[in-house]
Amino acid sequence: KADMPGKKKMRAARVTDYGAPSVIKLSKDVSVPQPGPKQVLIRVHACGVNPVETYIRAGTFGEKRSLPFVLGTDAAGVVEAVGEGVTAVKAGDRVFTTATESGAYAEFTVAPEANVHKLHDALDFSQGAAIGIPYFTAYRALVHKAHAKPGETVLIHGASGGVGVATCQLARAMGLTVLGTAGTPDGMKLILKNGAHLAFNHRDKGYTDKITEATGGKGVDVIVEMLSNVNLNTDIQLVARGGRIIVIGARGPVEITPVDTMIKECSIIGVVIFYATPEEMKESAALFFRGMEAGWLRPVIGSKYPLEKAAQAHHDLIESPGATGKVILTM
Repeated sequence: KADMPGKKKMRAARVTDYGAPSVIKLSKDVSVPQPGPKQVLIRVHACGVNPVETYIRAGTFGEKRSLPFVLGTDAAGVVEAVGEGVTAVKAGDRVFTTATESGAYAEFTVAPEANVHKLHDALDFSQGAAIGIPYFTAYRALVHKAHAKPGETVLIHGASGGVGVATCQLARAMGLTVLGTAGTPDGMKLILKNGAHLAFNHRDKGYTDKITEATGGKGVDVIVEMLSNVNLNTDIQLVARGGRIIVIGARGPVEITPVDTMIKECSIIGVVIFYATPEEMKESAALFFRGMEAGWLRPVIGSKYPLEKAAQAHHDLIESPGATGKVILTM
């Protein structure tokens, strides 16, 4: 049995009911979880806030859980203790997670060993907390689903948030021609600094004509779509013949004309990172450690909130006029 830390209680931001952001309440006397076999206890320094967590909180995504519960998969911090049979990491290691057992919006979290990865010294804890869902989703989208090849063109529709920036950096490292959109001038500057060859403002009328022009009229081979309920029709017009539209985000229904998909012979493919197999996660993690070493994997942090402002972070994430980097909670 692992040695347990002296601290028995911790602060955690918990979902107390399903609904608006205000259902997230800070609790100061939550028991520190204990690592079982093949589990790792981490002292959390920062955790990522992802759009999917706002959907889970609202009760619109996934199975309902028993209340109250702690959200979050993407923690970064230091290993406090390890359970029986853990060999990949040891107490004192700097790590980040891609899933947790007990939730990441907390001062401590327990995660399965397979979901705990060493954090390269070049990255701070806030950056470590920005890797999980964004980068692993980007890899699943581009490699496992779109089968993107060097030399192809990719449009990242909504490129300035957590997943968007990750997709820009990965696509550029993979040898793709990278086009990105953002909703603000700052967002456009950000994506040009992080792998995009060209940036477009998706609030400008006629921005889609500029994208088509940039491809010489051929269309885009791969589209990574963050807001499909708004953009899916546009994507079908923008995609090249035989192209792939990868749906990563949606906040409602959309109406399309199916014959347009026949004219393009395009594929529309949904992606949810939670379906990735352990082998696929391992493959992604191996590439990302090299990316940290090589210097192209550098998460961009947008807004940081203290743990007690988790509800505000959820509100701002969905209501902001345009993202500029990743939303993080700090402990």
